[in-house]
Amino acid sequence: MNRHQEQSLLNHIKGASSLALAGIQWFFFLFTNTVVVPLSIGHNFQLSPEAIAASMQHSFLLTGAVCILQAFFGHRYAVMDGPSGLWWGLTLSLTVSASSAGMSLERIGGGLAAGFLLAGLTMMILGWLGAAHVLQKLFTPMVKSAMLFLMTIQLTMNFFKGMIGYTEFGTFNLPVAALSVAIAFLVALIQLKGRGKLGNYSILIGIVTGWIAYSLVFPGQHTGVSGHHDVSLFSWFPWGTPKWEPGIVITAFFVGLVNMTNSITTLSSVEKIYGVQTTSQQYKRSYMFTGLFTMLSSCVGVLPFGLFASSIGFLESTRILKRAAFVVGAGMLCMLGLTPSVTAFFAQIPPSVGSAVLFVAYLQMFGTALRTLEGTKFNSKTIYRVALPVLTGVAVMNIPAEAFQSLPMYLIPIISNGLVIGVVVSLLLETTVDWSKMDNTTPASKAA
Repeated sequence: MNRHQEQSLLNHIKGASSLALAGIQWFFFLFTNTVVVPLSIGHNFQLSPEAIAASMQHSFLLTGAVCILQAFFGHRYAVMDGPSGLWWGLTLSLTVSASSAGMSLERIGGGLAAGFLLAGLTMMILGWLGAAHVLQKLFTPMVKSAMLFLMTIQLTMNFFKGMIGYTEFGTFNLPVAALSVAIAFLVALIQLKGRGKLGNYSILIGIVTGWIAYSLVFPGQHTGVSGHHDVSLFSWFPWGTPKWEPGIVITAFFVGLVNMTNSITTLSSVEKIYGVQTTSQQYKRSYMFTGLFTMLSSCVGVLPFGLFASSIGFLESTRILKRAAFVVGAGMLCMLGLTPSVTAFFAQIPPSVGSAVLFVAYLQMFGTALRTLEGTKFNSKTIYRVALPVLTGVAVMNIPAEAFQSLPMYLIPIISNGLVIGVVVSLLLETTVDWSKMDNTTPASKAA
């Protein structure tokens, strides 16, 4: 072998090693954004540990598959497509509010399954027809900021209850709460003080160290399944067979429309990093795959899919823009989903640990909501644009679910959902009030 061939071989090995390391980083990003979702949803639906492990297996497999398809045939960027945070907030809220108001979990799950199927089909049709840009005009930055504020509040409220061991009887577990606070502090410290790429792994570090600490402090408490249990891939509609529940289906359909606008926001931001223009065909293909996998998700007990805006932060911090590395990471996630024993092992993560880690992770969403309002100035009148929908939504969230029991059953999922009410109020304000006439209102302090 001559010198030229040796140098070529070394460059090939170096390139392969670099690709493998970049792929591993993508794998951890995809994994940490997926692993806790089926845990929280499964516990809310009171599923068996085996069913939760199966849901986790489906989440890994479908997320990895849709990411690979999107990279090759869809939008063709290195952007995660997975169980959406918007759907996550809606599902957690519905399982709490609707069940407390008298609906069975099976009935709620059946309504959500039907809503997911309808939302996925709608996304495929409207996306292919190019109607998503019309929705983008309707869901203005002000509406999106209200939605993001309410999502942050709703999710962190649920995570906080989970991390302190809050029960339906209004009590919490003090030792579990103390450990959870320590885990949350560790994750926050890594994110704030972590140098280099350490901050990118704060979620993973929090889960691993928190899990170990939980096992040491509470050695007799096991929340998952045995690693030797054989988890079946073919468990259809574990939340409940599709049922026509008007309130839940309409709410899911509405959230599906909002989720479509998120794709435009994410892709329009990513294209600036890549320095290219996203074509209409890329948008159409992206919606086709996201819609298709949203429909598949309803069949196997996985949350509907959506593009992750958090991918932008990952791309900016790591500069791993190659699709090949992204595909390697997604392929590793698929392999994990095809390994039942490994998936069952991860299903043993204590819910309080996952909630503590995600409580810190999703604080970033509050910053995203604030950045959406950058450049907007408020006065004593225009402040209603954001204050009224957000505070109305928070007020609804804090009304006991039992207070809605007198309403017709089909209205409960809508009226009792603070996120939906807040977004509806914001849409009404943005479409019926001419705020430009109020921008130059003299502040009260100067008028006095």
